[in-house]
Amino acid sequence: MNTRNARSAIGKYGEELAARRLTEAGMTVLERNWRCGRTGEIDIVARDGDVLVVCEVKTRSSASFEHPMAAVTPTKAGRLRELAEHWLHAHGGAPPGGVRIDLVGVVLPERGAAVVEHVRGVA
Repeated sequence: MNTRNARSAIGKYGEELAARRLTEAGMTVLERNWRCGRTGEIDIVARDGDVLVVCEVKTRSSASFEHPMAAVTPTKAGRLRELAEHWLHAHGGAPPGGVRIDLVGVVLPERGAAVVEHVRGVA
């Protein structure tokens, strides 16, 4: 398996764990990997009560140097807000509770269970 395929498989696994964590937290996953032309992709779109949640998922192996939570820079946060606007436009507007941007960081250790961390309202 080449590096790109390995990264893709790790990312997909991390998104699966993230979707499970959000569901366990009482949220409803509406869509995964929603693409918007050249603007980018939303990893998970979910509903938390009357709030729409745009969720960025970052998965790292324990061998990586950067913690997943460090990956959402101000530029990335701005892109997520822009993607949220596109999603709302395509799906009938904002819900009564508005929109929140969350981050789920997944760290996959060499041994043992993955560590899944969900942070609400990162941007």
